[in-house]
Amino acid sequence: MLVVAATFFILLFLGMPVGFVLGVAGLVGIFEMGGGRFLMMAPDRMFAGLDLFPFLAMPFFILAGEIMNRSGITMHLVRFADALVGWLRGGAAHSNMVASVMFAGITGAATADAAAFGNTLVPAMVKQGYTKPFACAVTAAGSIIGPTIPPSTLMVIYGSIMGVSIAGLFAAGIVPGLLICAICMAIIAALGKRLNLPKREGGPQLMPILRAFRESFLALVLPIFILGSILGGIATPTEAASIAVFYALIVGGLVYRGLTWHDLYDMCVRTTRITGVIFLIIASASILGWWMTFNQIPQAVAEGFLVLSNDPNMIIGMIIALLLFIGLFMDINATLIILAPVLAPLTAEIGMDPVHAGIMIILALNISLMTPPVGACLFVLASVTKEKIENIAKSLWPFLIGEVLVLFVIAYWEGLTLAVPRWLGL
Repeated sequence: MLVVAATFFILLFLGMPVGFVLGVAGLVGIFEMGGGRFLMMAPDRMFAGLDLFPFLAMPFFILAGEIMNRSGITMHLVRFADALVGWLRGGAAHSNMVASVMFAGITGAATADAAAFGNTLVPAMVKQGYTKPFACAVTAAGSIIGPTIPPSTLMVIYGSIMGVSIAGLFAAGIVPGLLICAICMAIIAALGKRLNLPKREGGPQLMPILRAFRESFLALVLPIFILGSILGGIATPTEAASIAVFYALIVGGLVYRGLTWHDLYDMCVRTTRITGVIFLIIASASILGWWMTFNQIPQAVAEGFLVLSNDPNMIIGMIIALLLFIGLFMDINATLIILAPVLAPLTAEIGMDPVHAGIMIILALNISLMTPPVGACLFVLASVTKEKIENIAKSLWPFLIGEVLVLFVIAYWEGLTLAVPRWLGL
């Protein structure tokens, strides 16, 4: 175990991509078990780790998001959000949050949200008088709503490897996502006067709202259709994702006429790259995960936690602290694949519902997308807007505190977290 741990952290520190770090550490562990003859198991573990039908949903959801961004559908959602809340003080920031909720129901990827709004809303907010770091912080805070409100690639991964209902996870993610939006909007309102955030003249107007709703109606239908088909048992997540791509192509290409053949090529290439990275991490983590399971490391970790405390509330707090700490340094997909099999038995031991435990773990990892030094959304925004990560992080801390508070509410209030799944009978 010490050799594997040392290999893992040394390679990670040296800057090797996490997908390769996981694979090499797993290979070292297998070799230590029985020499070269055990290494023949590695390819089998890699393919077995990817041989799950629900994983097909991920590239389709990613491609649907790319189509929404490239065809201009996203901007219709933004205009509708602005018509709803843009009249408030800090209206552009509020619109950013509401648009993140709408966009979340299509892509399920925080980095896609950060890239889309970093290119469009951040420059618009700066023109209206917001500082660039604050505009980036608002976008980063709202971006994690994407993988929290369904569909979510993290939920697909967790449900697939842990045997938990993906539909149940999707349903349970709705309340946390809306809570994140609500608390971030409350923070923006609280900061409004202190930071002198811009305020548009006049109040809400019915006709602009109706006009924006009409123009964005086809885009708004898509997340409702995706979630309705999955939660209603009409389609599997994979089927719903493929239908989402078809619908986005029709609306973006034929209705809004915002796509070219060159755009389609670029979107397919980008989807392939993103999917390839995720699948490499999953495949490599499968080697390390098998080695950990063979050596009963999950059971040992669970016993170690229970030795420290038998109080379920204390154990939940320790799990959250562990996830937030590791999320500072590791890719969330790799963290999920490694720690889910370790932490799931522990949550079962203290009586947590599997769906409740899954949402807690996923939300904690989503928050790490906006925490330096490895927060993916921060890197995306820094790249897109040319703003320094440290400046974004300074403006981000009120939102980070608020979202961690939501995490604790979700972790300790099972009835709230599971309200929607129970209402739907999932």
